[in-house]
Amino acid sequence: MRKGIIRPLVICIFHNKGSILVAKGMDPKSGGIYYRPIGGGIEYGERSVDALVREVKEEISAEINRIRYLGTVENIFTFNGELGHEIVQVYDVAFVDQSFYSISKFTGIEDNGVEFEIMWKSIEDFQRGKFRLVPEELLDLIEKI
Repeated sequence: MRKGIIRPLVICIFHNKGSILVAKGMDPKSGGIYYRPIGGGIEYGERSVDALVREVKEEISAEINRIRYLGTVENIFTFNGELGHEIVQVYDVAFVDQSFYSISKFTGIEDNGVEFEIMWKSIEDFQRGKFRLVPEELLDLIEKI
């Protein structure tokens, strides 16, 4: 996260039997746990849909299809004690390889080589506040699916 920079991101919503696929994260300063759909940065000159396909391929070695734009969320937040600002393009997508829907938990890899945990979590658990989904306004877009 770079200070004073608004970061363009793209994330995708995979859904399966009332659950969505999310990565688990933790704020190093507060220790707070949060969950976020997979995706990543949009590079200069790259369309968000192309960034989405690239990020899913890089992070979990998967192909996607049925790509449908859901909307944009502006995300202003604090992480590790610093202010962050993102403009997030959100897409509804599906896996080409259907076996991903039967794996409850697996590992993704960031572009810096750091591994992270990915799992299916109930949308209802996020709606009830049992788990924290970020960006915060994402639940409104998920209800469109």
